[in-house]
Formats: sequence, structure tokens, C-alpha cells
Amino acid sequence: MTSTNCIRCASPLESGDLRCAVCGDVPEGVHVPPKNERLEKIVLRCDTCGAATRYDARSQGLLCSFCTGLLKSEEVGDPVEQTEAYLPFTVERKEAREALKKWLGRLGFFRPADLISKSRIEDLRPLWWVGWVFDAEALVSWTADSNAGSQRSAWAPHSGQTDLVFDDVLVSASRGLSEKEAYALTPSYNIGGAEPGTGPREDDAVVEAFDVQRSQARTRITRVIHSIAAHRLQQGHIPGSNFRNVHVCALLTGLETRRLAFPAWVMAYRYNDQLFRVVISGQDSAMLKGKAPYSWFRILGVAAGVLLLVLVTVLLGALS
Repeated sequence: MTSTNCIRCASPLESGDLRCAVCGDVPEGVHVPPKNERLEKIVLRCDTCGAATRYDARSQGLLCSFCTGLLKSEEVGDPVEQTEAYLPFTVERKEAREALKKWLGRLGFFRPADLISKSRIEDLRPLWWVGWVFDAEALVSWTADSNAGSQRSAWAPHSGQTDLVFDDVLVSASRGLSEKEAYALTPSYNIGGAEPGTGPREDDAVVEAFDVQRSQARTRITRVIHSIAAHRLQQGHIPGSNFRNVHVCALLTGLETRRLAFPAWVMAYRYNDQLFRVVISGQDSAMLKGKAPYSWFRILGVAAGVLLLVLVTVLLGALS
């Protein structure tokens, strides 16, 4: 990794850092105009979910596209991360609507029988949520217990080091989407099709702003690297077939990050008096994440049936 030292405190800086993580000084090469000359960036901040979106009078309303919470304008004077590229929408509005019906239809027996017929779409908005895509190289040290060489015990200790390469790994920087929602949509995106810029206007689409600093990004990326490394080590690096107590420590030897915007449709639908949210990938309508109601009548009916069956079995056993 290319790094320099902060002029003020001599702490290490990586290429692309907008401020020193220790003292807050602006590195050489990052231009910050004087206060009286600076046009500060204006974003709209949601009071409910905390998401920030770039201000644009053509498309922004008073409600958050992620959760419909109230938006308030916020001026940002510090240098902020900017989206480098975006992935275009390939899923049309009509296809997103149809995806909801298909998804509701395959949720299973414990959902209301009239879920599809009584569900009404209240809101459907296109947006780009943001994330980091990184390529990394790391020297990974690991310890684990496995069944290899276990002798009389079920487990034996093992340890080692190996070099691992990580390509096009997506880490969410979104505040409007939960980690589970972002993770569910991730496999649907064609990262190789990213186009430079912040994205053209897709009807009333909005673009989430990057307001997570690189120091926080590095922490999230490191956590993801540890998680992926632990999984990959169990696919052939650690001897044996059963594992426990897998611990890893990764020393990064190379890291390249890109800031991308990912298309999604955020939908709110109503069933009876309840409102539910579904997030659909803007590149594959089959990839979505959402919430739906349960039929407690069906759940309690099945539970009562099972309980009755158990009681009958016990009684028959007692009489025989």
C-alpha cells in the first residue's frame, strides 16, 4: 500500500485519505478552500435512519427515500468522500412491482392466505446506495482446532500462515440500508459494468451521500477480510473436515478501494393497517430483501394440531 506520514503528527496516511485519522490535519494534495471562499456541500439528513443524500432540487423531496422519515438540510464543511462510479439500472419500475408479487407468493404456508390480493404498494422509489469495493492482498495467520490428527480426542490444535487475495469485495457504506439488506443484494451486481461519475437521473432517483470516513471504512473492510478469510481457510488450508475455534489475523500487504453507487428499488407496501418495506436490486429483480406479515391463526392452528397429536399418542400409549 502506498503511504506517507502526516506533516503535523507523523501518523501514517494512505493514498486517498482526506484527513489524518489522528490529528485531523488535511494531507498535501487535498485542496480545502478558505471558509469565506468555500461553497459547502449540502446534504439532506434523515431524522429516522440517519441516511444522507445529495441535495438536488430536481429530485429531492421532504421524505427519505429509504424510510420516508423527515429530511433536514445539513451543510458539510469538511472534505468528504465522493462516489467514483455507479452501476446503471437494468430493472424497470414495472418489473420491480411484479417482483414483489412473486416474492409474496413463495413465502410459505405461515403467511396470510390473502397476502397477495390485499397487499397494496404505497411507495416505490429508485435510488443508489453507496459502498466500497476493494481488492486486497493479505498475509493471514490462523489457529484452529480440527479432527485431523486428533488421536483419542475429537480435536487437535493447528496453526499456520498463508497469503490470500481478495477481489471485488463489496462493503456497504449505506446508512439507509441495513447490513442484511445490502448483503442480500450484493450478488446481483455486475461490478465490472460500473460507469464513471455519480449516475444519471433515473426518473426521481436519488444518490446516497458518502458520509462514513475512510478510518471507519478501513475498520469495516478489515472485519470483512477476517470473516472471508476464516471461511476460505476451512475450504482447504486447515487440515481436516470439522473445525472449531477458528481465529484469524490478517496483515494487509495491498489494498485498493473504490467508491461505487449501487441501484435499488425501495418499496413500501401495506397489508391491512401495517406497512412493510422491501428492497429490490436495480440489476436483478429476483434478488430482494424485505419483511412480510405472519398468519398467527395458521401458526397457532399448526401448534394446536401438533399438541393434540402428541396428547393422543401419549393416551394411546397409556391405554395399550
